[in-house]
Amino acid sequence: MTTFAIDNDNTVTAYLAGEAIPEDHARFASEKELAKLAANWPTDRLVEIWNGFAGVPPFGDLKPVKKFTDRKTAVARIWRAIQALTPTAAPQAAAVAPRKTKAVRLATPDDGANPAREGSKKAIVLELLRRPEGATLADLMSATGWQAHSVRGFISGALGKKMGLTVESLKTAEGARAYRMKPQ
Repeated sequence: MTTFAIDNDNTVTAYLAGEAIPEDHARFASEKELAKLAANWPTDRLVEIWNGFAGVPPFGDLKPVKKFTDRKTAVARIWRAIQALTPTAAPQAAAVAPRKTKAVRLATPDDGANPAREGSKKAIVLELLRRPEGATLADLMSATGWQAHSVRGFISGALGKKMGLTVESLKTAEGARAYRMKPQ
């Protein structure tokens, strides 16, 4: 566990477990402990600590401030910033081999997809789509009782992907969206 120490010059140093920390340094190992220490500090000291980080590696992206909204915000931001001082352990190899991805099989029209049962919603939709003029989204919604997104999902998934059928999307003379089976 890393312990942090701050001296009278507002320099924060990270120490690994077992390392000697000078007696005149204030110690903390968590944001809560830092908040306890900072409760007695003037807010100017928090600004000085923050500005001591700003622009210094590894804190290059931090910008100096003139003041903080409140002490709690200051402590939280300082705590997040000093986490860059924490030594990181070397990355370890994965314990198990990565999983293999599943093979994807694309549908073809003659895959033997389940044919539609007589009178099913699938059969009704296929019948409407086989008409030369096709069927509008409203027609399909009223015939099945489905919502628009369900009809579009069925056309894409069940008909297009599972059955391998090609469904055309076209505009009617009235400007409505219509769908029909693409002639083979």
